[in-house]
Amino acid sequence: MASDGKNPDQANPSSPSSSSNSSSLDLWKERIIIPTLLAGVAGGGVGLISKHRKTLGLSKISATYASNFAIVTGCYCGAREFVRVSRTGKPDDLLNSVIGGFGSGAILGRLQGGQLGAVRYSIIFAVVGTAVDYATLKLKPAVSKFTEKKDDWLKLPEWSPIKVLDDEAVAAKRAREQQIYRNVHNLNKEES
Repeated sequence: MASDGKNPDQANPSSPSSSSNSSSLDLWKERIIIPTLLAGVAGGGVGLISKHRKTLGLSKISATYASNFAIVTGCYCGAREFVRVSRTGKPDDLLNSVIGGFGSGAILGRLQGGQLGAVRYSIIFAVVGTAVDYATLKLKPAVSKFTEKKDDWLKLPEWSPIKVLDDEAVAAKRAREQQIYRNVHNLNKEES
């Protein structure tokens, strides 16, 4: 098996280690990449309404805010997941958020404002990051109620002129439209 040059996980895709790699990759995407991208989009939105957009230019300030939000969120989420893996804790453990917030805040604060900045940023990151994670945990069941009802998310009232047609109704509607089209074109030929 080692002589054919394949990784043991690639040779047997049903092995437990390959399935745990894919699930950890999904968790990594869900808990680091998606929040980082969302923070970048939110930062770009904040840049659009910033008071500095007139002096520095809209595109420059939006890109600056987007990159800063993405960097901060990426550092925080990465530190939180590093702590989770190190502690072998559950993804929903808020202690991971506190420790990850202190760590990422200390690093980014040290780069920004020295030792005093490290202390301030670590406290801010720990409090804000843990609050956001707590709110996310509390809102997740409410959001899942809306997303699991795929058919009921847009229900039109009975009086609405917009109707969702099944296959038979669509076929009948097309037949009526073709009949009207023929009648109109026959009238045009008779008039000329």
